[in-house]
Amino acid sequence: MFALSRLAKSPLSVSLKCEPPLVEQLRQMHRAVTPGYHLNKKHWNTVVLDGSLPDRLIKDMVEDSYDLVVSRLPMSRRRALGWRPDNA
Repeated sequence: MFALSRLAKSPLSVSLKCEPPLVEQLRQMHRAVTPGYHLNKKHWNTVVLDGSLPDRLIKDMVEDSYDLVVSRLPMSRRRALGWRPDNA
């Protein structure tokens, strides 16, 4: 799992996995980024999609979360997904 969202919630938010050193930095820089709701606060942030964050930042956070999770899958699963380390 690399993203978790409650689609009926308003405003929409998504929890994303993140590198521990970056977790705190993102929280300090953006009010819309908070500790992961009901998740390990060391590795997860919840991002409120209220229009306050640039689309590019959100996209980068989603891609980073995906790469973190997929990079830890067995090689056969990574190949099946077409993922390579240079995608990270």
